[in-house]
Amino acid sequence: MSGAIKKVCVIGAGTMGAGIAAQAANAGVPVLLLDIVPKEGANRNAIAEGAVAKMLKADPAPFMSKAAAKLIETGNVEDDLARVADCDWIVEAVIERLDIKQSLYAKLEEVRKTGTAISSNTSTIPLGKLIEGRSDAFAADFLITHFFNPPRYMRLLEIVTGPKTSKETAAKVADFADRAMGKTIVRTNDTPGFIANRIGTYWLQVAVNAAIDLGLTIEEADAIGGKPMGVPKTGVFGLIDLVGIDLMPLLQKSLTATLSEGDAYFATVRPMPLIDKMIAEGYTGRKGKGGFYRINREAGKRKETLDLVTGEYRLPIKAQAPRAELAELIAMPGKTGDFAWAVLGQLLSYAASLVGTIADDIVAIDDAMKLGYNWKYGPFELIDQIGAAAFAKRLADEGRPVPAILQTAGDRSFYRVEGGKRQYLGLNGDYHDLVRAEGVLLLEDVKRAGKPILKNGSASLWDIGDGVACFEFTSKMNALDGDTLKLLGQAVEHVATSMKALVVYNEGSNFSAGANLGLALFAVNIAAWGEIDKLVTGGQQAYKALKYAPFPVVAAPAGLALGGGCEIVLHADAVQAHAETYIGLVECGVGLVPGWGGCGEYIDRWVKSGLLPKGPMPAVGKAFETISTATVAKSAAEAKELLFLLKDDGITMNRDRLLADAKARALAMVDGYAPPKPPEFRLPGESGRVGLNMAAQGFRKRGLATDYDMVVSDALAKVLTGGDADLVDVVTEEAMLGLEREAFMSRVRDPRTQARVETMLETGKPLRN
Repeated sequence: MSGAIKKVCVIGAGTMGAGIAAQAANAGVPVLLLDIVPKEGANRNAIAEGAVAKMLKADPAPFMSKAAAKLIETGNVEDDLARVADCDWIVEAVIERLDIKQSLYAKLEEVRKTGTAISSNTSTIPLGKLIEGRSDAFAADFLITHFFNPPRYMRLLEIVTGPKTSKETAAKVADFADRAMGKTIVRTNDTPGFIANRIGTYWLQVAVNAAIDLGLTIEEADAIGGKPMGVPKTGVFGLIDLVGIDLMPLLQKSLTATLSEGDAYFATVRPMPLIDKMIAEGYTGRKGKGGFYRINREAGKRKETLDLVTGEYRLPIKAQAPRAELAELIAMPGKTGDFAWAVLGQLLSYAASLVGTIADDIVAIDDAMKLGYNWKYGPFELIDQIGAAAFAKRLADEGRPVPAILQTAGDRSFYRVEGGKRQYLGLNGDYHDLVRAEGVLLLEDVKRAGKPILKNGSASLWDIGDGVACFEFTSKMNALDGDTLKLLGQAVEHVATSMKALVVYNEGSNFSAGANLGLALFAVNIAAWGEIDKLVTGGQQAYKALKYAPFPVVAAPAGLALGGGCEIVLHADAVQAHAETYIGLVECGVGLVPGWGGCGEYIDRWVKSGLLPKGPMPAVGKAFETISTATVAKSAAEAKELLFLLKDDGITMNRDRLLADAKARALAMVDGYAPPKPPEFRLPGESGRVGLNMAAQGFRKRGLATDYDMVVSDALAKVLTGGDADLVDVVTEEAMLGLEREAFMSRVRDPRTQARVETMLETGKPLRN
């Protein structure tokens, strides 16, 4: 593919445009961010500059590292439009007005270089309208790239091309967005709302109407229409609060203005005086004074919920999410089943009626809803849970139209596994293999086609081809326990005799949240100290066996990699991390000290980094500062700054490409591989421990550390400084492990640590005792 994208221009520095610019910068690509000249003030670039400054303070952060912001140049469309000639892709993200967009395109046509891709982030204006009056050359380079907010975190990118769009240009943009920006590309047809917003807006409107019509409380509607349907825990009303209540009428206006007469969406539109009143009074959701839910700060930050009948706020009512399969849920008597069917019956039949219109196959629709709205299942996966034939029969029995794709399915499912491959039902009634993009390797496909080499209740070992094995955590939250460690030892032995390399990876939401604290607390409650000591010793032995194995080991984390999950990363020969990896040694937060070799490994990284002055204290001080405060890197880029990852470790932007990248990295290390040599530590001893404790006392005096934090940090300081070792002594790796084990066991016996662990398990929040 010719003409790689080396610089991006984003025009429009609002929330979306600025976020798109930040994600391009996160990919390491220079960005030109332009906006209009402000009506007041001498700084003509104030709007674009202000957007960057705002993003540097935002939480969640649009930038993966503050250093990425330096890649963004700012300017304005009056003085700097000619600078787009240096860019390979221009993203237009200005206000949703056709006249403003067309005026901008006319100016761009004069200054851009031929072959520069131009795309609009619109979700409401047809592509054909956007390019009216433009040349064929402009039309050939034009497409729609519809990002979802926030662009760093939302993986979906809907791409729309026109009949004149160059396939090469579209492929160039898609490849960059995929590999460099981490997006999953869904190709959609040029129809109003495309896929995700067309179906998503319909779903929200149907659910709100049904809740009102059936007399449900907001809590009841979110309990039924949330987790049981595979919808995020926000439910429907919580999601509307999140995206903004004021967005609802805007989307409604857009769709009603552009949809064809007779579309089912029109039947959902009705006057909403309550929502009109909320918007008028500033109750637009989380970004406003509150929404369907709010925090009443005048009443001591009391949580309140809107009453849909009275329009007044009240105390929350507890509503239990029904535990039932989807087919059972829609058949339940009373308002639970009535609401579930009112939502799913309309939603799923609407989605089914749009196959072939908004997208060419069911996979695009399912992917768009899972990625754009964070659904666990797409519409056709939900229909499979009900049964396509049963769903169609109920529609027919109620005198409602049965979409053609449901008639085509008959009593078959929309998805099936045949010959180890997942297949989907096409519009022609035939099943087709679900084909992954080039360079994508998913463990779910490997697992579907074969059996594990080794397996127990907490982990599995898989052959992912070319002599590479994959070690997968499979316990709840991928927490690490004795079974995990046992299988890890067996995996090392197997790979050493039969294979070339090992990748540690899984496709859970999180790599690992660390050791299984629930099991540890159970052992504490029955005073099984020997079992806890055995777990600590076993973890140390398993991790060191991994580190010194006669083959390369690559860790491939994504999501949380905390505590013991971080430690396994520290013991790998190399790391290929997903960009959204959140990694840290967090044991001090629950009153413990890293016990599986993390202290020694982390000090060794700082010693060898060349980033600190020589001598025993600087590296120890850095390790103490990071570990004692349970600091977590908020991205893989930040993890490099904190040395949880090394400068040569790889970062994969697209989650679906992580395993393939990690496997390639492991294979590249096979020839000439030799295990590392054990480190020898020169540590500051007692004087260093005193210095660290003085630093901790400073935090205590400022109210940033509790009395028990001081006890825990002292235990950590003793490990990091080498215990009773003298400054001239060499501390071996084995001695460091002994210090870790001793510190861990002393803290786990303390009731204050036990209280912290119990609170974390119950609330997910640290106890500041």
